[in-house]
Amino acid sequence: MTFAEILVEKGKEAGLEFSETQLQQFTTYYELLVETNKVMNLTAITEPEEVAVKHMIDSLLAYDESFAGKVLADVGTGAGFPGVPLKIYCPKLKVVLIDSLGKRLKFLENVIAQLDLEDISCRHLRAEDAGHTKDLREKFDIVTARAVARLSVLAEYCLPLVKKGGTFIALKGSKYADEIVEGETAVKILGGKIISAEPVKLPGLDDGRAIVKISKLKITPNTYPRKAGTPEKKPLGSK
Repeated sequence: MTFAEILVEKGKEAGLEFSETQLQQFTTYYELLVETNKVMNLTAITEPEEVAVKHMIDSLLAYDESFAGKVLADVGTGAGFPGVPLKIYCPKLKVVLIDSLGKRLKFLENVIAQLDLEDISCRHLRAEDAGHTKDLREKFDIVTARAVARLSVLAEYCLPLVKKGGTFIALKGSKYADEIVEGETAVKILGGKIISAEPVKLPGLDDGRAIVKISKLKITPNTYPRKAGTPEKKPLGSK
């Protein structure tokens, strides 16, 4: 089976359908990912089915019909997940990919060019610095993050970027329930409120993933995020 055929089959299991253009774009993205991965560490997953399910479809589980026309920041985007799949799937979504590694962003700029994507850009910044950057702070309707850090730390990276009334979406693994309990204080300090934690199942896998959604109710105090390294060493709300 081709990568596109795998994506169609597995996508159906997840309730997703793709246009021909989207299938071509996802295929090109997959080919660029695997080729670049030979010279740069982008992902440990390279088999077609695993990439289709664990990267592409996993990213798309964060999608919501309300995304069209909104502005999304993907923090610690790495090889572009979930930001690039969400952009392919929802062309009217505006996306900013944020990462601290310039080499990864060069790869993503190539992906954007090869896929002919519009209204998507890259910013070379640490998450802690992005939150204090004037044209980024509290400017986004949606902020996403996948496999970056525990929720108590992740909230400090991401909530300062979310505009009041916007949403922070964290794609989390099997320990999400513990992370929510541990992160509640941090989320509140940063102006947010956890509104849902929806368990999601990837085709053929049952590993306890969830989409955690946090609504931004108040402006984040100016002191956050704290300087680089501090959120990891001393998460907000930790004793």
